Amino acid sequence: MKNKLRFILLQVNGLFPFLYPLLHTFKDLNFLKGLFSYYRDLIKYQNLNSSQKSEFPIKFGNLYPIYFDRYEEAGEVPKHYFYMDLWAAKKIYKSNVKMHYDIGSRIDSFISHCLVFCKVTMLDVRPLNSSVPNLKFIQADCMDMKNIKSNSIGSISTLHAVEHFGLGRYGDPIDPLGYNKAINEIKRITKLGGDVYFAGPIGKQRVEFNAHRVVSPLFIIKLFEGFELIDFSAIDDENNFIEKTKPEKFVGANYSCGLFHFKKINNVESKK
Repeated sequence: MKNKLRFILLQVNGLFPFLYPLLHTFKDLNFLKGLFSYYRDLIKYQNLNSSQKSEFPIKFGNLYPIYFDRYEEAGEVPKHYFYMDLWAAKKIYKSNVKMHYDIGSRIDSFISHCLVFCKVTMLDVRPLNSSVPNLKFIQADCMDMKNIKSNSIGSISTLHAVEHFGLGRYGDPIDPLGYNKAINEIKRITKLGGDVYFAGPIGKQRVEFNAHRVVSPLFIIKLFEGFELIDFSAIDDENNFIEKTKPEKFVGANYSCGLFHFKKINNVESKK
């Protein structure tokens, strides 16, 4: 029954994506509390300003009500991304590389972290119209990076990205083997001794079309034949960061995040 209800809710959310954030907005009566607080504070400001005569009188055309911030926590830790981005950026910083490559990770978090200490070449199937210092952008289908030479990259990452490849969510070609092809391409372009920082959803293996795949951590390790697993950390189903743990512990997870640091030790012919 629970799975059926979840299925129905996901389909409704796909058709009407504004409904979920709208329901979240009104939860716990925060909207009504915020509305009351806003008008209470507006009247108080007006009364005080009538005697104090500040340089900032309230004008009706400039009203900009914010109802919820006072009820939020001081900061938010987004599921998976906060710990994942810090984990990878810290490793790349310690490696002391001058040029790092990335496939499909978020520019407003992980990429921006790395730009503080090194240059980054970013690849994504979608265009990027912004110009950012120290960032080079290549638009590419990363299931077939034919324009990048084999054994040419010493440091590369892909964080919460490959699980989408081949599902069409981001305009990429539909390909049930997109996940495997992307990993084979990463293996091909990484040079001997090069580092790969790979992260994505792990647990009971499945595809939730067309959002993402959830992949067994043991399957990921198997796909990286010719690479040594240097470090495995994880973010569990409750969004707790667990450093230097064992992949076997997360085979039965629901929606955890695996953080894999691989190093290329052998040249293995990619399986198409």
